[in-house]
Amino acid sequence: MRTATLGPVQRAEALAAMAERELDVLVVGGGVVGAGTALDAATRGLSTGIVEARDWASGTSSRSSKLIHGGLRYLEMLDFALVREALKERGLLLGRLAPHLVKPVPFLYPLQHKGWERWYAGSGVALYDAMSVSSGHGRGLPVHRHLSRRSALRVAPCLKREALVGALQYYDAQMDDARFVATLVRTAASYGAQAANRARVTGFLREGERVVGARVRDVEGGGEYEIRAKQIVNATGVWTDDTQAMVGERGQFHVRASKGIHLVVPKDRIHSTTGLILRTEKSVLFVIPWGRHWIVGTTDTDWDLDKAHPAASSADIDYLLEHVNSVLAVPLTRDDVQGVYAGLRPLLAGESDATSKLSREHTVAHPVPGLVVIAGGKYTTYRVMAKDAVDEAVHGLDQRVAACVTEDVPLLGAEGYRALWNARARIAARTGIHVVRVEHLLNRYGSLTEDLIELIVADPSLGEPLGAAEDYLRAEIVYAASHEGARHLDDVLTRRTRISIETFDRGTLSARECAELMAPVLGWDAKQIEKEVEHYEKRVEAERESQRQPDDLTADAARLGAPDIVPI
Repeated sequence: MRTATLGPVQRAEALAAMAERELDVLVVGGGVVGAGTALDAATRGLSTGIVEARDWASGTSSRSSKLIHGGLRYLEMLDFALVREALKERGLLLGRLAPHLVKPVPFLYPLQHKGWERWYAGSGVALYDAMSVSSGHGRGLPVHRHLSRRSALRVAPCLKREALVGALQYYDAQMDDARFVATLVRTAASYGAQAANRARVTGFLREGERVVGARVRDVEGGGEYEIRAKQIVNATGVWTDDTQAMVGERGQFHVRASKGIHLVVPKDRIHSTTGLILRTEKSVLFVIPWGRHWIVGTTDTDWDLDKAHPAASSADIDYLLEHVNSVLAVPLTRDDVQGVYAGLRPLLAGESDATSKLSREHTVAHPVPGLVVIAGGKYTTYRVMAKDAVDEAVHGLDQRVAACVTEDVPLLGAEGYRALWNARARIAARTGIHVVRVEHLLNRYGSLTEDLIELIVADPSLGEPLGAAEDYLRAEIVYAASHEGARHLDDVLTRRTRISIETFDRGTLSARECAELMAPVLGWDAKQIEKEVEHYEKRVEAERESQRQPDDLTADAARLGAPDIVPI
């Protein structure tokens, strides 16, 4: 296996290669399910391509709660199969597939009623732990524990004393969702998949009843390609119905979008050594540790407006602040909010009127010969969804195909990560990079950290932090453009890094420095640098304006005031 690079040259070569000869499988959609499907197909020995209309993970898969979890609330719904499946995947990711990207995270559940609630909630969490262990992949996390009110306030002094009578603490896991997807795509490419972002499917090719390929427009270069494939997998999430409409066939199911928004606040605003999980009238609310920040979320409301840029309204922000402040001794204010992001969950429609009650199960269909549709599900179970999608596609291939092997295929950067982590002090001494920076790189790139160290050795200025976002090194910006498929400033500030939600300026003060670092890699001239910076600043202002609006309609209109980036 080679370590693939998703630079501009490789992207152009991938588009040409996909158009040159018929593929076994073409995946449409570059979120976590599409990327997982490409990896699954490629590791079965199938010739595979994947195209994404915008950037990798630019939709739902970069705007989640960033948790890898079984879903405690699904136990309450008696959805034991989904929880068991998700807990197995959590264990695989933590222990084998992506230990550099997926990390344990503790949560405190405050109890508000004496007696019965400790028994009720404690039984659920005990079952959660037992199901994790019984999956065969759950021994990497501590088991839950019961805490008195005094002990709970010791680990979470931020809580009002009257907000709890005691607590339970349990563990789940978290990751950077967009980074995870970019790594999945690179891993698939390393096993031979051809991958191109900013490549939009504009229609499907038909021979009689059968779908035999797709027309793809290079959004960057403007070229048109006909990519033929024996099987196409539609993994477009909340865009499933739109993609399905291109075939001219009625879909076997529909996907509904549910909006969830999250707030990002500085670490010092909430004094706690553990995350929090709070029950609301509709669902649950998480307060999640996130480096030097907290993520507070999420909402769960129906959304039928612009899918590309879902907008958070002032009402959404107030809802989260009101609910989290109900338990905090020192309440959060609007001024504490560093970042806000909104995402859409793809839920299978028709099961209930309330989006919070819609199923997180996934469905695979073969509506017409040559086309497989995968929809629904949750981030944690992406690998199972991918397996099911490829299994379905294999039925339409006139050849013997190996079974799924992704349970044993670590993502790029996983192999050797633990050994490098143990040697981090020695790496710091050898390179002159502070050990804290080495740890930061290892937890973002794993064993691929050596790639970034090589960049810094060649140009020591790349070892310096960004001027207005000191958590990130200048080398990471160059690497995002040269190795990770970033095509625009927005890709880097929003997804390859999280500067857009981790700084009060939302990344505007870092925009020019990052654009100038990307320019040599992507061939930008001074005019394109200005265009990228101007576009990013307009995007941030449109988002800020949308967050001042009272409802979804006005927030959506404000967000659409900033157009998508004009291609090079």
